[in-house]
Amino acid sequence: MPLLDLPLSDLQAYTGRNPRPPDHDAYWERALAELSDTALAVDLVPAEFQAPAAECFHLFFTGVRGARIHAKYLRPRQAAAPHPAVLLFHGYTGSSGDWSDKLAWVARGFSVAALDCRGQGGWSEDRGGSRGTTHHGHIIRGLEDHEDNLLYRQIFLDTAALARIVMNLPEVDEGRVGAAGASQGGALALACAALEPRIRRASSVYPFLCDYQRVWEMDLAKHAYAELRTFFRHHDPTHAREVEWFTRLGYIDIQFLAPRIQADVLMGVGLMDDVCPPSSQFAAYNKIRATKRTIVFPDFAHEQLPGYADAQYDFLGGL
Repeated sequence: MPLLDLPLSDLQAYTGRNPRPPDHDAYWERALAELSDTALAVDLVPAEFQAPAAECFHLFFTGVRGARIHAKYLRPRQAAAPHPAVLLFHGYTGSSGDWSDKLAWVARGFSVAALDCRGQGGWSEDRGGSRGTTHHGHIIRGLEDHEDNLLYRQIFLDTAALARIVMNLPEVDEGRVGAAGASQGGALALACAALEPRIRRASSVYPFLCDYQRVWEMDLAKHAYAELRTFFRHHDPTHAREVEWFTRLGYIDIQFLAPRIQADVLMGVGLMDDVCPPSSQFAAYNKIRATKRTIVFPDFAHEQLPGYADAQYDFLGGL
């Protein structure tokens, strides 16, 4: 079998390369306290799109640092109450997508909330000095500032805020909520489960935002991780502060949030993935202490993994 990364047996024991900040736990407890002190100001607005079996809404809330965050929210017109819900997270620079591709969850009796990440392709704000999109560069956004100003800190907190909001809706059973996504969305599903311990199941496909130093050392700071290379070229061309930068990125490295996860986890991994290399994904997976399993696709890269969507539908459908 061709190898892009380590053999599967080594991947299953791999523990990561990126340094962990010594105050990582305190960092995230401080972040969660900030979220708890934030007035979310939730607003549900009927959407222009409606379906025979689903009521569709624009869900707005105020996240940390005052950004107005948007998600699509769909609920069954006729379903048992309370009923389960799934939170959906999209890939890097993307958006929550179309309404119609969420109807399979509604047909199963689920409510669905799909987040727009700050400053990417949807409606959520990145309040970094101006309104509107920033689209890219989000890994390094805030890297030279105080660590509390890392943009992905705020995005991770948005996932937890969305979970709290959905769990508090009268039609939703707060004990039967799951999270799912691929790439950036796979990372956010894990971050959400780490920061909101009531998430019961999480499905993560080739998660992004894991083990940054490993990605750089493999010469894969390209594609979604290209901004790492750009950052060093412009801001530290001799890598004099390399340890400092990677340690700071450790605050927003999914592998260090993974031990907090209490949800059952299903992960899909393509062993030929040259966007989010398998070792970076296993760095996070191997630190999950909850019930977990992988579905491995030896010949597949950062692409659709055949059969995984059905496996995910069954896995989350068991909520």
